[in-house]
Amino acid sequence: MQHAPPSRWLLLAAAPFIAVGASLLAFLVFVTVILGIVASHGFLLLVAGLIGAAAVRRRHRRAALRRGGAAGTVPLPARPAAPPRPDLVWARARERFHALRAQYAAFECNTMEVLRIPALTDVSVASTARFVDAFAEAQALETDALPPDPHRGLFVTAVDRAERAWRAALDAAERIRLSGLSAVERGTVERVIKLLTTARDSDSDPERLAAYARARSELAKLDRTGVIHLPRSAQAALDATGRGILPA
Repeated sequence: MQHAPPSRWLLLAAAPFIAVGASLLAFLVFVTVILGIVASHGFLLLVAGLIGAAAVRRRHRRAALRRGGAAGTVPLPARPAAPPRPDLVWARARERFHALRAQYAAFECNTMEVLRIPALTDVSVASTARFVDAFAEAQALETDALPPDPHRGLFVTAVDRAERAWRAALDAAERIRLSGLSAVERGTVERVIKLLTTARDSDSDPERLAAYARARSELAKLDRTGVIHLPRSAQAALDATGRGILPA
């Protein structure tokens, strides 16, 4: 019986170890490949994250620049506006007061408007009384030339108060209209308005004269009884209208 050479026995003995080593080597290669793939994927995610963060920072920087400041900095406070010149403030207040006076005068000269919102001529109405007082105060403080302080400031304040009081009085008169009058008084006022409209618009001289005469008579009664407070300027305007109605 022949015996196998020693080298063959050695190969047979080492075969299991060689197989285990080969398997281990294959496993290590597999793990290395997997780790490489994972590492590569993580690197890509890291790169993508860095690119995204940079883009966000750029957007914030552009937005900050549009708002007037660099990214990460607090915008500098705006420089405070220079105070208005006192002489210009006074001149503007004087212009506003002249506009208010013209508006008030136009109302008082318009008999139809006085009849439509009579509360604006009635100082027993609180809002009207406040306006009359505020207007008188501003008128007393008005000067032709620029006054010194504190007169200048008092005038500007008085004009502001008069404007607010006028708006309040006008709004109140519009709300009240003829609601404070009795049914008979309202009927008389409405009749006078119709007569004045006829006196203004009719093409017939006799009809216009008759309408005007009746309107004057009814208005006189309303004024005497205190139902309507007809300003002197409205009375003068009515007289001028009557003279225009008379035939040449």
